[in-house]
Amino acid sequence: MSVHWQDLDRVASLSGLYTRAALRRKVSGQQLPDTGLRAWLTVDNQNLAAYRQVCGFGESGLLPPTYPHVMAFALQMQLLTGHDFPFPLLGLVHLSNRLRVLRPLGGLSRVRASVHVENLQPHEKGATFNLVTQVEDALGPLWEEHSVMLCKGVKLEGSPPGELQSATAPMIEQARWYAGNDCGRKYAKVSGDYNPIHLSAASAKLFGFPTAIAHGMWSKARSLAALREQLPAANFEVQAQFRKPVRLPSELVLWASTGGSSGQFELKGKSDLLHMEGHWSPVA
Repeated sequence: MSVHWQDLDRVASLSGLYTRAALRRKVSGQQLPDTGLRAWLTVDNQNLAAYRQVCGFGESGLLPPTYPHVMAFALQMQLLTGHDFPFPLLGLVHLSNRLRVLRPLGGLSRVRASVHVENLQPHEKGATFNLVTQVEDALGPLWEEHSVMLCKGVKLEGSPPGELQSATAPMIEQARWYAGNDCGRKYAKVSGDYNPIHLSAASAKLFGFPTAIAHGMWSKARSLAALREQLPAANFEVQAQFRKPVRLPSELVLWASTGGSSGQFELKGKSDLLHMEGHWSPVA
């Protein structure tokens, strides 16, 4: 699919985008737009410091590998609440996330982010699509991300693609931490992601959850922070599949393989409930 890029002087405010999202509750079509959005973004050092604290990243001259997702979040929302996007934003389910760090994320103050959607596919529960985000500086590509999103209830022709299963490597416990009732609110404050399912039990129940659940990207960021000694500074990718939601509060245990340029990890909760699994490897 050829993307028709729209360059923005500025990104819309999150408050306005959430209002737009709240007013869109129905599926309006079955075709993804071919429009993509691009904008220059500035690193907010105060927000970056708060993000490091919430997600467990120590001080470093490099951006955390998940931080460009936060920088581009409003741009993603602007695309997904556009009049030509067919699915309501509220209710989309984040199934998986793959990010690639192409060059070291150091010495950055201003970058250009671009977002578009592609690859509409049938799914047993509806339809999935890829939300693609790319970040570059004056020297070229720095970082990219593919998030697979599910819209429930959409009926597409064809059979859902099968999921590839990889062999599991031996793992040991790497870290454990407690995700409190306020985990979703803390991450929302630094990420801008104020989806009601993450904020409180009362707001989560409006969307069918018995209690608030942790953000998937917080779980991934917290895990990568714990694995930072094993990950290189660049030329690597990390794929994560989000399995069972993390109900708040919860104690979580991160398991991972040791050493090497490639590895696997799992995030588990009570009774070994699998919340997230994934792997890292060099960029091909």
